Amino acid sequence: MIRDITLGQYYPVDSMLHRLDPRTKLFGTMVFIISLFLANNIFTYAAAAIFMASAIKLSNVPFKFMVRGLKAVIFLLLISVSFNLFLTPGEPIVSFWIFKISWEGIRTAAFMGLRLIFLVVGSSVMTLTTTPNELTDGLEKSLGFLNKIKVPVHEVSMMMSIALRFIPILIEETDKIMKAQMARGADFESGNLIQKAKNMVPLLVPLFISAFRRATDLAMAMEARCYRGGEGRTKMKPLHYNRADRFAYVIYAAYLAALIGLRRVVL
Repeated sequence: MIRDITLGQYYPVDSMLHRLDPRTKLFGTMVFIISLFLANNIFTYAAAAIFMASAIKLSNVPFKFMVRGLKAVIFLLLISVSFNLFLTPGEPIVSFWIFKISWEGIRTAAFMGLRLIFLVVGSSVMTLTTTPNELTDGLEKSLGFLNKIKVPVHEVSMMMSIALRFIPILIEETDKIMKAQMARGADFESGNLIQKAKNMVPLLVPLFISAFRRATDLAMAMEARCYRGGEGRTKMKPLHYNRADRFAYVIYAAYLAALIGLRRVVL
């Protein structure tokens, strides 16, 4: 399960999506997330599915690797779907004990499940095709206008980049600690959900110690290189829009316009 978390990981391969400017991918991800909250019928979700499938195809990232991250949120997905299925008011079609299932509940649960799946996979597309350095530069460049109101854009972007970079590192560290403790007789698989949660407690202390050690090493390395924030710093690879980026923005606008139009379709 630990190895199945793909958020924050980068998949090095040559593709059209990898070559896009990080600002373009950040904006596209934002448009996709907004579109999921605008979707209200099967046609809008079908349009979102086509948009996401096209992005996965252009990324050249294996589909199995892309959807592997869903295993890490399957519990949250089941809880969300169950609550919407049983607690949505409407004309009941099935009733047992205190639970009632209505057509409205089935519809809401299905759309909520699709929305969560699309959110996880859509966010993974961006992180799998963009390095942490590119994400930092893209965020800093996109939010540069906030510097005028004294918002530390560079520092915020750096913190987000470091957080994303530490996700796969901590996952790997957790896997190593689990294997070391399993070799000493620890059992993380047997028992019910509560027992499994209790079995994970011994992992927390060595994991926190490792995380603090890595954070200290990173801070010392940044100080040794005279890092003083973003003011006056130049870029080794300045960001520039090309023809593919401009075409991508046209696609985003067309997709959003089509989805808003499909919202008017009533089943």
